[in-house]
Amino acid sequence: MLENDEFIKVVKNTPLVALDLVIRAGDNELLMGMRINEPAVGWWFVPGGRIRKDESIEDAFLRITKTELGKSYPIDHARLLGAFTHQYQTNFARMPGISTHYVVLAYELQVDVDLERLPMGQHSEYRWVGENGDPARVHPNTLAYFKQAERDA
Repeated sequence: MLENDEFIKVVKNTPLVALDLVIRAGDNELLMGMRINEPAVGWWFVPGGRIRKDESIEDAFLRITKTELGKSYPIDHARLLGAFTHQYQTNFARMPGISTHYVVLAYELQVDVDLERLPMGQHSEYRWVGENGDPARVHPNTLAYFKQAERDA
């Protein structure tokens, strides 16, 4: 892991690669957490995380599912929804003038989750959110996953 001063240089100059975990309930609601960190602090967002240098996508998926869901799941239990661009005017360090750019690989994962037992490292609370649920607080980048479900149907 890079120190914060080194990582902010990366954020300033390059896109980051991340995995998002799209977990759906039967009525097309998505599992979302209220973000406590930048970027996207204060927004409902799906769980996910960055892929680390020299980490395979498969290993990243195991690590991120463990960190975000409390249990590791292999990537072959998921379905790739596609690649998405996420851009933010903020950054993890809240340094002015530095935006954050992610290339996100979104994977749909069919798992049972207990909202009360999910890890709280990145989110202050969790809930199932429908496409029209609290649109002022659901991040626009997450809304793309609802649209993807409509295209796949």
